[in-house]
Amino acid sequence: MSKAIVSTLYDSDVFKMACRQFDKAADAISLPEAIRDRTKYPRRCLAVSLPVKRDDGSVTVFEGYRVQHNLSTGPAKGGIRFHEHVTLGEVGALAMWMSWKCSLVGLPYGGAKGGVIVDPSKLSETELEHLSRRYMQEMVNFIGPHTDVPAPDVGTNEKIMGWMMDTYSNHVGHISPAIVTGKPIAIGGSQGRREATGAGVAYLVKKYLADMKIPLSKTTVAIQGFGNVGSETALALANYGAKIIAISDYTGAFYNAKGIDLARALKYVRYQKVLRDFDGAEPITNEQLLELKCTVLVPAALERVITDKNAAKLKCRVLAEAANGPTTNAADKIIDARGDIELIPDVLCNSGGVIVSYFEWLQNLSNFYWSRDEVLTKLFGILDKAKDSVDAQQKKFQFSRRLAALTLGIQRVADAKAARGLFP
Repeated sequence: MSKAIVSTLYDSDVFKMACRQFDKAADAISLPEAIRDRTKYPRRCLAVSLPVKRDDGSVTVFEGYRVQHNLSTGPAKGGIRFHEHVTLGEVGALAMWMSWKCSLVGLPYGGAKGGVIVDPSKLSETELEHLSRRYMQEMVNFIGPHTDVPAPDVGTNEKIMGWMMDTYSNHVGHISPAIVTGKPIAIGGSQGRREATGAGVAYLVKKYLADMKIPLSKTTVAIQGFGNVGSETALALANYGAKIIAISDYTGAFYNAKGIDLARALKYVRYQKVLRDFDGAEPITNEQLLELKCTVLVPAALERVITDKNAAKLKCRVLAEAANGPTTNAADKIIDARGDIELIPDVLCNSGGVIVSYFEWLQNLSNFYWSRDEVLTKLFGILDKAKDSVDAQQKKFQFSRRLAALTLGIQRVADAKAARGLFP
C-alpha cells in the first residue's frame, strides 16, 4: 500500500492549484496509487544565491531556482523567469505544467522551470548580464543539452539566452548551442522561435472559431499582457482578420472599439518599454479588460488572474490561455457551469513555444537549420494533432477540455514511469 506524501518544499497557492488539477485528472483516469506521487511531485530542485556587483560598486545577492519535474520521458525543458514575485512553489507548479504540456503534444521532454527573484527593469544591461551569467554558472552541473534545456520566460529574452549559452560554452570548453533555446539566430536560434508561442495561440483560436462557425472578420479580441506572447498573438490574429480591441501590461490597459493600431502600440513599447500613457486608445484597468465584451479573451501575462471573483463576469466566447495557469480552480468550476465559453487550456494553447524550442534543439544537435516556413508548417501540424487528440478525449469521456488535455499529458508521463520501472 503506497503512502501519499505531502510536499512542504513547494508550498504556495499556485503549486496547490497545480496539484489539485493533477488530482482531479488522476482520479478521472483512475491512475494507480503506486504511480501517483511519482508522477505528481517534482524530481529535484536547486536553490542558489547569486551575488552580483552593481554599477555603483555595491553587491546584491539575488535568489534563484531550477526545478526539474520529470526526467522519465527525456531531458527536462522549461523557461527561466526573472520576476520580483518568483517563488519556489510557483517554479514547481510551472515545471509540473511543462511536463503535461510536453507530453500532450508528443515531445520527448520532461518538464522544468527556473526563476530568479528580481525586477529586471531595475537593473542596467550590464547588471542584467552579470545576473544571467551568474545564474547559468550556478546551474552548470545541474543542466545540460541531454539533461535540462532552459528557454526564455517572463522577464527574459533571446539576448539573455545568448549570454547563458556563452557562459555554459566557456565552462565546457566548446560551443554548446543546444544548452538553451530561444537564442538569437546568429548563435543557433531557430527561425520562427520568437513568434512561436503567439503564433500557436492564434492558430488554435482560428481553428476553434472555425469549429464554432464564427468568422474571423467578425471576431474581436482582448489581450491581457503585451509582452512577447501577447504581442505576437495580437499580430497573428490581426493578420487572420480579427480586430484587437484591447491590450495591456502591468502599467495599465487600453481599449479602442474600432481596433488598436498594433504597429503604433509596438513602436510605442519599443521606445517607452511599457504601455503607460499610450495615446492610441482609452485607458482602462486590467480588471476591466478581462470583463470586456469580446469574442476572444487572451490572458497572456501571469497566473491566477481569472478567479471566482470575475469568472461570472467574463463576456467572451473563447478563453485562450496564452499564459500558464491564468484560471484558478474555483474559476474553472464557474466557467464549466456557465457552459457558454469555449476554453483552450494553457497546456495546449501556449504549447507553440516549447514545440519550436524542440525544433531549435534538434537543429542545434544536428547542425542543420530550417526555414521559417518549414518551422511554422511543422508547428501547425503538431498543434493540429494535439487539438484532435484533446477533442477526441473530451468527446469520449465527456470531460471539460482542460481535463481532457491534462489526462492525456499525465497518462503518458505515468505510462513512461511505469514502463521504466522503479530503480531500487
